Amino acid sequence: MTNLSEIQAALAPHLERMNKFIKSSLHSDSDLMNSIVDNYLKRSGKQLRPIMVLLSAKLRGEVNDNVLYAGAAIELLHNASLIHDDVIDQARQRRGVDTINHVWNNHIAVLVGDFFVSRALVCGVNSNSPIMQILANLGADLSLGEVDQFDTARNHTITEDNYFDIISKKTASLFTSCVEVGALASGAAWNSEQMQAIKRYAQLLGLCFQIKDDTFDYFHDPVVGKPTGNDLREGKVTLPLIYALSRRDDDRHAEMVALVGKTLLTTQEIDTLITWAIDSGGIDYAYRTMHRLRNEAQQLLAQAFEPGEVTEMLDQIFAYIISRDK
Repeated sequence: MTNLSEIQAALAPHLERMNKFIKSSLHSDSDLMNSIVDNYLKRSGKQLRPIMVLLSAKLRGEVNDNVLYAGAAIELLHNASLIHDDVIDQARQRRGVDTINHVWNNHIAVLVGDFFVSRALVCGVNSNSPIMQILANLGADLSLGEVDQFDTARNHTITEDNYFDIISKKTASLFTSCVEVGALASGAAWNSEQMQAIKRYAQLLGLCFQIKDDTFDYFHDPVVGKPTGNDLREGKVTLPLIYALSRRDDDRHAEMVALVGKTLLTTQEIDTLITWAIDSGGIDYAYRTMHRLRNEAQQLLAQAFEPGEVTEMLDQIFAYIISRDK
């Protein structure tokens, strides 16, 4: 396997059946809700997270209906968080498509997001596996990660260590939950070393995903769907700038620290910080970090599992995360 599209093709029958479970679970007696949901489901993304559920199941066992319901639960909870995020960010589009809050309003969007959460719980119950505690903890981690990010932005206390703490909760926890519920729902036998290895792999993948996502903020790309410097505009300092700020020998260090400490930044100030972070090697450092995470993940998989098609797919997903352009 060399790319994500080949992995998607290999898992297509499972994904199609899982998506039927999702669509069926979202059907209701409300014509308006059905209309909004049907329109939303037309823009299904790459479904990377349910793919992780399926691969973890295949790593030690087989994909069954319990696994597919578990994947549906994860996908629904993930999409609920995206719908709610769009409300918080007042986003008009996501990946070039109008958001629910823009087409309707925040009130409707919050209710739709809540509906997705309720259906995620139903799918979790239907998986006939002990995953409800994982889903409950996941919901808490996603919320706490966002709150911690807001708190550090407000107090200007970001460091590389608490950056990783934040993205471990707000992003990596979802990937970790994917492999854990896939393993449990499959009913296969896992020893503690294998479970710890796949969960750590997923955490590393999630960290890498967020680091790559954060690099998009330093370059204008209308395909990605967010303007350059949007993170800084919201007070979020990410890894490339954190690295630049750690270089105290830089002649402009004090000036840049003062800018980051401001409550409101002008467009020119944001551009200054972005250019400085890039010129100071921040993007290069982010890529070195991502490759370091992949190397650790490769070692974990090699130590805990026999090499095969599934371990190759897991490694290729890591390669995709690093190379993706949106």
